[in-house]
Amino acid sequence: MQLGQILLRKNWISSDQLETVLKLQAQSQVPIRLGELLVQQGFLTSSQLAEALLEQHWRKSGFWVISD
Repeated sequence: MQLGQILLRKNWISSDQLETVLKLQAQSQVPIRLGELLVQQGFLTSSQLAEALLEQHWRKSGFWVISD
């Protein structure tokens, strides 16, 4: 599951905020990670990002068993 999908599912960001950051990311001359941009824009806290990245890691590893 992609980070943006996790954050939307948790209702930590809106689809408009995600769209805004994805546009900024696409326009950037230097690669910037989505999570970093969300924190820089004030849409997400560092602790929320860390929690979402941990969930993303566990989902990719196949160990995420908590039902949504």
